[in-house]
Amino acid sequence: MAGRLAITDPGNAYFIDSPQRVKNVQAEMRKAGIDVYLGSRPRTLSWIADAFVPWRSYVLIPAEGMPYLFTFFIDVARISSETWLDADHVLGYVGMPGMEPIPNISKLIKEQLKVTRGRIGYEDGISVYTPEGYLTRYEHALLRDSLPDAELVDAHAIIDSLSLIKDRGTINRFREAGRICDLGHQAVYEAVGNGGWRKLTEADIGGIGAAAMRRAGSVSEWNFAGLNEIATGWRTALGACTPPTDKPLAAGEPCMFDLHSMFKLGLGDHSHNYLLAPATKRQRWHADNFVALIDHLLKDYRAGKTPAGLLGEVRELASERGCADYILPGVEHGIGLWGDEWKVGAETNQAVPYWTDPAHTYQEHEMVIAAMQYVCTEDQIGFRYENAIVLHRDGCELMSKYPLGIEEIA
Repeated sequence: MAGRLAITDPGNAYFIDSPQRVKNVQAEMRKAGIDVYLGSRPRTLSWIADAFVPWRSYVLIPAEGMPYLFTFFIDVARISSETWLDADHVLGYVGMPGMEPIPNISKLIKEQLKVTRGRIGYEDGISVYTPEGYLTRYEHALLRDSLPDAELVDAHAIIDSLSLIKDRGTINRFREAGRICDLGHQAVYEAVGNGGWRKLTEADIGGIGAAAMRRAGSVSEWNFAGLNEIATGWRTALGACTPPTDKPLAAGEPCMFDLHSMFKLGLGDHSHNYLLAPATKRQRWHADNFVALIDHLLKDYRAGKTPAGLLGEVRELASERGCADYILPGVEHGIGLWGDEWKVGAETNQAVPYWTDPAHTYQEHEMVIAAMQYVCTEDQIGFRYENAIVLHRDGCELMSKYPLGIEEIA
């Protein structure tokens, strides 16, 4: 049953060479003198197993050979049917004495991998992203006590470095996820147009977008900050995640519709904004400012740039237009396969370890979410732009092709 749904044909547009990824990790382990790598973050699980792994899980990568995936026992059969790993390497745990995850992992390390000394890599750190999945103090203590002669070292940078540049199959998955988001936005536009917004709430908009994307092949509204994030009126000026509410859409208000799709663990993320008629001149001024800033940012994105440099250029344009006070300090966040949303770049010379490096120089075939928020609380108006992009030497490719603009809807 293992691998039944896995993409193993190199000719498939969405193929990922997972065995080669593991070999690349093992090569970096050898350089770092690491005998076993224990991954616990969703980003690591997705990148190695190429399957949806939602429970507290672990991937154990030996110095040679196939990794072992440990997950909650109720999901072993399903994950085995989707991952490239064989059934002997997808193992279950239960919260019962003798069947807990860390003791079983330790036993496998000692008895099957024959490692009792040396260096064991694990994943440690901090993130603004809630489900980051670093090893807990409790788990670390259990691992340390069961392997007293081994040295535990933080090795998460191995995965972060190797997963930074995206391969063809991964990029193609994001392209499809972006196309699916576009269909969701089109369905929302058709629903709110011609006065349709008068009978809709924010929650309705989230459902309309979700239904259209599911019909197009999305398997999840993946975002942990509220699935599809919908805001209208004063809520657009919150400058944060906006799970939809039962607030009705209302005349004269701004709207922000941030839709999320997932296709083969590739994530679609695109925000589009509207003004519901009648729009004021002041609202139109804000809207025109925002569109001009995003247009400039997208034309400026390319390999060789840095987040701080791009933000500086956007702020310069915003100052010229008299709206610099309304730009929140950021132009991107990270993106990878499911569970990998925030970390960007290498950690070298960061003032604060583990956080996004504003001086990181983008490379070809990196992906980020081009993201910017514009907030004017006194006017109760705000706009958000998000779109997954692939960086090239001469520019960037947008995953969502939905036209940039802020239309006024009667």
